[in-house]
Amino acid sequence: VLDECTPYPATEPEARTSMELSLKWAKRCLNARTSDNALFGIVQGGMHTHLRKEYIERLSRNFDGYSIGGLSVGEPTELMYEMTEVCTAHLPEDKPRYLMGVGTPENIVEAIDRGVDMFDCVLPTRNARNGYLFTSVGEVKILNAKYADDPRPLDENCECYTCKNYSRAYLRHLAQAGEILSARLGTIHNLHFYLDLLRRARFSLETNCYPDFKTSFLAKRGSSCC
Repeated sequence: VLDECTPYPATEPEARTSMELSLKWAKRCLNARTSDNALFGIVQGGMHTHLRKEYIERLSRNFDGYSIGGLSVGEPTELMYEMTEVCTAHLPEDKPRYLMGVGTPENIVEAIDRGVDMFDCVLPTRNARNGYLFTSVGEVKILNAKYADDPRPLDENCECYTCKNYSRAYLRHLAQAGEILSARLGTIHNLHFYLDLLRRARFSLETNCYPDFKTSFLAKRGSSCC
């Protein structure tokens, strides 16, 4: 549905104004619905716990799923997690919860732990265009001089096309030369990294070992500065 994303910081009156407008639009969208396409309600309320709880209480239960909006807009990471948990604790458990515009691999792993089911984010593609590549042990800034003669793949644990066929040194050369292939290969890798992350997260949930997966993933991700 249509909503108004509250900026950060926003006072309680400002957040309430946006909340009321978003609630009106949500009702109008639901009433105007003419197809079987999935329609998600969007939760706003800024960084105000009571507003987000009130919003969810007043939002119709007839949506196909629920989006958590207004986060990752400049607030501290821990505050984002807190607001995420406030929302998931009060949204229906039998419908998908979608955290909008988030985020880093760490953000995703933490949000899943708080009950989020779906995500969208430009980071895999945008970062690839800027030579910023995700790996299991941290990020690779491929333009750094230390990769000029590095024969290793981006991530030795990755099975993507880029890692199977190109070295860090060659990828750095492409980025330095401004070749469009640099962005394409980086995008292939970053998207594969995210898809594999979510595949492993789903498996750990299915096998009831998500806490172990989360601990291991975060420890490895912080083990190297690239």
